[in-house]
Amino acid sequence: METRQLRQQALSETRRALVLDAARAVFEEHGLEGASMREIARRAGYTPGALYSYFDSKEAIYGALLGESLARLNRAVRDAVPADGQPASLLRAKATAWFGFYAANPRELDLGFYLVHGLAPRGLTSDLDQRLNDRLYEALAPAEEALLAMGLDAAGARRENTALFAHGVGLLLLQHTGRIRMFRQDAADLFSHYLAVLVARTAATGGKSDAAGS
Repeated sequence: METRQLRQQALSETRRALVLDAARAVFEEHGLEGASMREIARRAGYTPGALYSYFDSKEAIYGALLGESLARLNRAVRDAVPADGQPASLLRAKATAWFGFYAANPRELDLGFYLVHGLAPRGLTSDLDQRLNDRLYEALAPAEEALLAMGLDAAGARRENTALFAHGVGLLLLQHTGRIRMFRQDAADLFSHYLAVLVARTAATGGKSDAAGS
């Protein structure tokens, strides 16, 4: 009985993975609003009715895709090991991990920022959107904790971490769209430079930060 249940579970997980793979392709082509359960089912090789046994809507499928993407992001950040035990090393390791994840996986960037359907979480419930945002923040929190350990107060650490994230995402978008080439720059190098400036500025002020970039 246990063996049969394990086989059924494995089969169910395989079918679910096929649905998610098909849905990812459909979302990339048509966005969330242009996608349909019928088309996702066709790509996966199922009937629409069979699809509803796994997900009750295309929004639920999108949420599952993004949830799995954010889980991979969090693993990458958790696995990033600082060069030493210093807070500055922790900041570099954890921030470089999330930046590197999205640099190496631009489609995950599209998914994470709703770029496949227009820079807004249309179609997702506010509860689901909040839960997904919380998962993203989990990946960013270690950098903020490092900034706290470097002497910033809570408001300063949050401000600098927000600026760091905004800077990194801007560079990722420049790389993703190819616009970085017009500057003859490398996104990873620019991000590393920003981190070095942030570390130096924080150390120079003894943790008493001004507004980001000052």
